Amino acid sequence: MVAVASVVASVGTAAGVMSAFDDGRATDRARPAVTRRAVAQPPPVPSSTPAETPETSPTPSPTRAASTAPRPTPSPSRRPRTEVAPVGLYRHPDSQVLDWIATHPDDPRWAVIESRIADRPAAVWFADPSPSTITARVRAVTSAAAAEGRVPVLVPCTVPDRDCGGASRGGAPDLAAYDAWIDAFAAGLGSGEVVVILEPDSVAQSDCLTEGQQADRFTSLARAGRVLKAADRRARVYYDGGHSGWNPATEQASLLERAGAGSPQGSDGIFTNVSNFQRTGDEIAYARQVLAGLGGRAGLGAVIDTSRNRNGAPVDGQWCDPAGRRIGQAPTLRTGQARIDAYLWVKLPGESDGCKGTPGTFSPSYAYDLAR
Repeated sequence: MVAVASVVASVGTAAGVMSAFDDGRATDRARPAVTRRAVAQPPPVPSSTPAETPETSPTPSPTRAASTAPRPTPSPSRRPRTEVAPVGLYRHPDSQVLDWIATHPDDPRWAVIESRIADRPAAVWFADPSPSTITARVRAVTSAAAAEGRVPVLVPCTVPDRDCGGASRGGAPDLAAYDAWIDAFAAGLGSGEVVVILEPDSVAQSDCLTEGQQADRFTSLARAGRVLKAADRRARVYYDGGHSGWNPATEQASLLERAGAGSPQGSDGIFTNVSNFQRTGDEIAYARQVLAGLGGRAGLGAVIDTSRNRNGAPVDGQWCDPAGRRIGQAPTLRTGQARIDAYLWVKLPGESDGCKGTPGTFSPSYAYDLAR
């Protein structure tokens, strides 16, 4: 991916979010890593992050290392709790930021990180391609959300050739295995409302594949959407729309059409800006252009990752934990914007792209910088 592209940084955070664990802790720390795609801007920008395994949590190139500034003491002023309140979204109780909050109550940054990041709902990533436990892990999240009357955001991230061999490389061994994994994933959805962010970067960053490989991937993605929606009629499935600094809207719409994003049987629309920094206004305009390119079918909408985009993308194209970024709009299912279904935190603020810490791990210094 490139400066403008998305980044699945460290398949343990991709989009850096909480992950649903298999037996307690590290099997599926699904978070994105770094995707690369040349665009009209300098170097790459992040997108998503998958699991904490050697293949998904690579060490970033030393040439991309970012400098770390001293940490100032937190400001005594805090945003009112009312701004934090999500509208109907589920906050998974197992995440790295909550682990940090529980073990660092005396840290001077605690209040800012707790009130502005830990209190807000974020997505749950699933990047472990093993199908044996995926149904149970998905069901654990969806059933807990249903018990609270809230909507979980799930991110399946195991498509073969994930990240085109980049930092978040990995995924299922082949498309047959992936199809079986999706079947098992769908079996855990239940019957409640759920938002599925289907395979970040899988469409926008498909140009590393041959024409035949791309067609096969898109066939599997289209199938995945149909399977997910057939398993749970209340599931809302969104396809990879990249972001406003990556592919032109018409090009992205063409790719999405081939991947099934325009089909009412398998799609509710698109997602943009996963693990990236593009401003919300730019993403709204871009998402509407992409949706128009899909034919403007009634019912198709878009969701936007606002976890780190308040100040927009760095002008120098820095993608790895860039300085000067801030958390964006709080996650909500009520945006007040036509065709924009939700603002979500798909990547959890504070989970590193690889410069403030190991890719996919929580960095309190980075979280504090984003939240203060």
